[in-house]
Amino acid sequence: MVSHLSHHGKGLLLTTIGGLALSMDIPLIRLSSGDVWSVLSVRSLATIFVSLVALIVIRRVTGSLRSILPGWIGLPVGLFYGLTTITFLLAIYYTTAANVVFIIALNPMFAALLSWIFLKERPAHSTIVTMIAMIFGVGLIVQDGMEGGHFLGDALSVLASFFIACAITIARASRRDMGFASLLSAIIPAAVGLYHVIPSSIAIDHPAWILLDGAVLMPLSFWCLATGTRFLSAPEVAMFYLLETILAPIWVWLIFAEAPSNMTLTGGLVLILALAAHSLWQALVRARMAAALG
Repeated sequence: MVSHLSHHGKGLLLTTIGGLALSMDIPLIRLSSGDVWSVLSVRSLATIFVSLVALIVIRRVTGSLRSILPGWIGLPVGLFYGLTTITFLLAIYYTTAANVVFIIALNPMFAALLSWIFLKERPAHSTIVTMIAMIFGVGLIVQDGMEGGHFLGDALSVLASFFIACAITIARASRRDMGFASLLSAIIPAAVGLYHVIPSSIAIDHPAWILLDGAVLMPLSFWCLATGTRFLSAPEVAMFYLLETILAPIWVWLIFAEAPSNMTLTGGLVLILALAAHSLWQALVRARMAAALG
């Protein structure tokens, strides 16, 4: 069934699966009840283990890893994915879940800007208008975070959003399969986490949740979203990270009864409405172009 999909259809399917899996990340981290460095190291080590097992299996079945390893261009992509993981995990511990995922919604804006600068993919006027609305929405959230003592977490969320956009843009420019570059990038956060954990010990009350996250959901999410850059533009792939923006606060509210503040909800609503309007407009433009060509 998947083989009959167009390239664009494959990209949409992969990134949808990746975004849905990613939406469970914060709830599982919270359920594990561990300190940040322990969670960072165990989650990353689980991802590395699964990645190495997958590479061994693929090597034995196909006899070569050349087609799935991106080469030297995978190093900067892996670096940015690794930095994303570190800043994202730290942000979760320094601000609310809603603040993190709403601010992460900036990554399509960063991806569009980076694509404009480095790939010469000039954004449409509608995209520029959307960017302005998104900056306003994030500004509301950050202002609320400053008043509530969450500025560090909000700033880390902005960095995580920027690092994701960097990784997506480089992957898009390379046209290479970056699925395993994103997975093996877990080496970076694992090393940082272990550096802080080794002097004492790992402290996680419910490790099964973080193992599920690191060994199943994160490998699935990272591989799908990174591979999606072969079929979709960088801003399009970045849009599917927004499934976490919409769903993660719902999961956190249902599980932990953690309701976001009114200002955060307002800023998040501005972000979601701006992106929804932009997506609908782009769909209408494509439909008109298709009708004109037909």
